[in-house]
Amino acid sequence: MISAQEFCDLLAERGFTLASGVPCSHFGGPIAHLSTQPGRYVPAPNEGSALAVAAGAALGGRRAYVMLQNSGLGNLINPLTSLVMTYQLPILTFTSLRGWPDPATDEPQHAVMGPATPALLDSVDTPHYTLYAQHGVEEFRSVLDQADKDLAAQRAPFVLVERGAIGKAEAANDPHTQGLAAAQAIGVVTAAAPQAAVIATTGFTGRDTFAVADAPGNFYMQGSMGHASSIGLGVALTHPERTVVVLDGDGALLMHLGALSMIGHESPANLIHVVLDNRVHESTGGQATTSATTSFPEMALAAGYAGAIACDSEDSLRGAMLRAQVASGPHLISVKTLPRTGSIPPRATNALTTLDIRDRFQQSLQQ
Repeated sequence: MISAQEFCDLLAERGFTLASGVPCSHFGGPIAHLSTQPGRYVPAPNEGSALAVAAGAALGGRRAYVMLQNSGLGNLINPLTSLVMTYQLPILTFTSLRGWPDPATDEPQHAVMGPATPALLDSVDTPHYTLYAQHGVEEFRSVLDQADKDLAAQRAPFVLVERGAIGKAEAANDPHTQGLAAAQAIGVVTAAAPQAAVIATTGFTGRDTFAVADAPGNFYMQGSMGHASSIGLGVALTHPERTVVVLDGDGALLMHLGALSMIGHESPANLIHVVLDNRVHESTGGQATTSATTSFPEMALAAGYAGAIACDSEDSLRGAMLRAQVASGPHLISVKTLPRTGSIPPRATNALTTLDIRDRFQQSLQQ
């Protein structure tokens, strides 16, 4: 293992002065370290955007690198192949190896991409190297030496990072102290709409929902971050007679903001989009999102939602939920939530298979 500071310092020594990415627990240390230095790290909404930021830096004559979780590698393939490789921009990308070498040791959403990651990069003729947990500084230097040769040849190499290869560091955030606990907010939302079909986004939101309000009509996402609202739209259009509640997160919504415009355009009267905004990517270590400078209600209204409101108390949230169910939607309710404390509930797939979740959700829609 190398420390987070060693990771960042060795890259800085080679002229890498800018990084971007989407958090993964594998890179929590480097992101925390870089985030204490203004201008060193750009928190991107999704992996493709992170690579595009690095591409812009490369066009401007600056060396940049990208950090991401391999579950989001698909978001990066388009700009990798059509931008970076087409224009031969030398960019270094670090990708975690979730679900590798044994998918059974990780969460279900990594079972496919884990083993497929090296082969996927091979399929687009992208050079890649592996940083193993037992590697130290000298091995990392050797990996960077190999990557530098590719960069000099105007290629875009990847370094695949095994779990435990890079040390951790404390995320440098100033947690806010106003709002609701996430589980408390979820309890209010589900109690106010007991017959609703509920789409719970991936990460801690799904865990909290399973812990405080499990029901057959809940669909717990494993992975596919950023797509909760789109799934909810599909369900709402298929079952216009049923209230559909999306439990989203700020980081997840920011990942695919275009869904707001799509939902506003389709105008499903039965869709209630609840955003739990704690301003961090909590399940990957608490790295900051950019929601502190974003108004989700204003964006939703501009995108064509029928109503949008911000809530920070049980009473205001309950009232917003009740009003949304009697007025034609779609509606967005943004809820300021607090950083989670104490133990984190287990994910739904500890008790149910993904097929169990699918089957009982589909059956509930027919009732």
